[in-house]
Amino acid sequence: MPEFSHLDSTGSARMVDVGAKPPMHRRATAECRVVCAAETIRALRDRALPKGDVLTVAKVAAIQAAKRCDELIPLCHSLPLDAVDVTFDVQDTAIHIRATASTTAKTGVEMEALTAASIAALTIYDMCKAVDKAMVVTDLRVVEKVKE
Repeated sequence: MPEFSHLDSTGSARMVDVGAKPPMHRRATAECRVVCAAETIRALRDRALPKGDVLTVAKVAAIQAAKRCDELIPLCHSLPLDAVDVTFDVQDTAIHIRATASTTAKTGVEMEALTAASIAALTIYDMCKAVDKAMVVTDLRVVEKVKE
């Protein structure tokens, strides 16, 4: 069984000590999808949803979430983010979300990318739930992790 870095020798949770690691440029990309009705997509494209411009609000929410990842996930390190980019591919019955976070730090930035993607999805869900009760958030995953 692999060793878990977030557990000490007694099995208790701990924050990993990254103090001795050198800062490096790191980038991670995560993605997910919000599956919804075609009518919901039409309303989104027409900006006819009751809560307003869904994708703009979702992008801002995603960026805010990435910046606050360490407040949401207890053992995450606080990272100085260099950038967070969020894009949406609006399809016939889904919205594909892609979030990329980058930093120059001693630890990776994949949790920030995952948090950004998931909060974008949850924001879309919140803003569309009045017109679509059957939406599904799915396929959250890291698709790229780079350190240079």
